[in-house]
Amino acid sequence: MNGPHDLGGQMGFGPVAPEKDEPCFHADWEKRALGITLSCGAFGAWTIDESRHARENIPPADYLAASYYEIWIRGVETLLARHGFATREELLSGHKLQDGAAPKRVLKAEMVADVLAKGGPCDRPVETAPRFAVGEAVRARNFNPPTHTRLPRYARAKMGVVEAVQGSFVFPDDNAHGRGENPQWLYTVVFDGGEIWGEGADPSLTVSIDAWESYLERL
Repeated sequence: MNGPHDLGGQMGFGPVAPEKDEPCFHADWEKRALGITLSCGAFGAWTIDESRHARENIPPADYLAASYYEIWIRGVETLLARHGFATREELLSGHKLQDGAAPKRVLKAEMVADVLAKGGPCDRPVETAPRFAVGEAVRARNFNPPTHTRLPRYARAKMGVVEAVQGSFVFPDDNAHGRGENPQWLYTVVFDGGEIWGEGADPSLTVSIDAWESYLERL
C-alpha cells in the first residue's frame, strides 16, 4: 500500500543524520517493546508480512509522529486484538478482562538465544525456472495496491537491470493477507540515479532493490 512508511525520495523530512555511536536503545521501554514484539510474534498467529502491514495501516499522522518502537508497539496492539489475544479495552487499561485466544507457542527466557539464532528463513522451492537473467533490462510494474507490497513507490514504472537472482522466497504480498506463501523468484535490480530521481540527479548514484518476479516486466 502507499502509506507513510514508504518515504523513499519524499521531500520535506530533512537530511538523514546518523547518530554517532548510537546505542541499541535510547530508553528502557524500547527494550521492552522489542521483547514484547518478539514474544508475541512467537505465538504463531501471524506472519512477519502481516505484522509489517499492521504497521503500515497506522494512520499517517500517528505514524509520522511516532518513534521506531512506538510504531512496533502500535502494530502489535492491532495484531493482538485482531487475533483475539486481547481486547482494545484490555490494551488501554493494562489489565486482563476476559480469557483470550491461547498461543500456539510461548517464548520463554531460556529459549530466546536459540530462537533468535535460528531466525525465520523464508526461502522456498518453486517449480518454474527464473523468468529473468542477470544483465537483463526490466521495468518495475506501475501499480498502487491498497494491500501489502514490498515494491517501493519510487521504483514503480522505472527501468533497471537485473544484477542477481537471489533464489525463491515467500511472496509477501500474498502472505500478509493469509493467501498462502506462494513463493516466487527474487531478483536484485539496479536503477540509475537519473532513472529514479530524474533531472539533476547525481549520475554516479545507483539504487538497488530486491524485487519479486511478479513486480517486473520484460522490456
